[in-house]
Amino acid sequence: MTKRFENKVVVVTGATSGIGLAIAEAFSREGASVFITGRRQEALDAAAKRIGGRVIGIQADMARLADIDRLYDAVQQKHGQIDVVVANAGGGEFAPLGAITEEHFDTTFDTNVKGTLFTVQKALPLLKDGGAVLLTGSTAGSEGTPAFSVYSASKAAVRNFARTWILDLKERRIRVNVVSPGATRTPGLVGLAGEDAQKQQGLLDYLGSRIPLGRVGEPEEIAKAALFLASDEASFVNGVEFFVDGGQAQI
Repeated sequence: MTKRFENKVVVVTGATSGIGLAIAEAFSREGASVFITGRRQEALDAAAKRIGGRVIGIQADMARLADIDRLYDAVQQKHGQIDVVVANAGGGEFAPLGAITEEHFDTTFDTNVKGTLFTVQKALPLLKDGGAVLLTGSTAGSEGTPAFSVYSASKAAVRNFARTWILDLKERRIRVNVVSPGATRTPGLVGLAGEDAQKQQGLLDYLGSRIPLGRVGEPEEIAKAALFLASDEASFVNGVEFFVDGGQAQI
């Protein structure tokens, strides 16, 4: 069976756990050389070991432009070009209006918006004409979620990046799409409920009850959608927001 990404070079940011890790694993299984990033070296090493294949981990905080430069310097030392960029690094915390701090705002937008912007912009000299860019959005970007306005606004910004960048990049035929997960069983999501396992399960059960399919998603399900959007099978898919949410944002 032919591997869809044999001899391709893929960059996946924020790939030490959850959805990013699942996406990196999926690309590796399909034959790609994968560069992953993470902020903590120990977690990065563990992720690279789990992914296997041709994977290189680069310690980087994608909110720091110097770290992004270091990432692409490492890629350029090994390869002449990049086929796929997955700007996945991101995160958020709850804060209701009235309790939002400047630090909360800056941290969220630096990672989710500034980091996504410069991850893609700084990849352009290496990114192959006809290549693919995948941005990680969220159902929160188009839904109202109590105490989650800053995160939600950041993901709405990410969604609009795709709409605009397909115009900026049209001469190079680079496709830009957004994969928007709904509630997904990741360390980042369960961590919103704290350290108590019972509270974590309660959160997952509650979120699952709001989804037409009756459960939260799994990172591997998001990864399958990401591979499709980055592959030649999606050669005429451009600028879309692809919801992988069990119907959550569709009702």
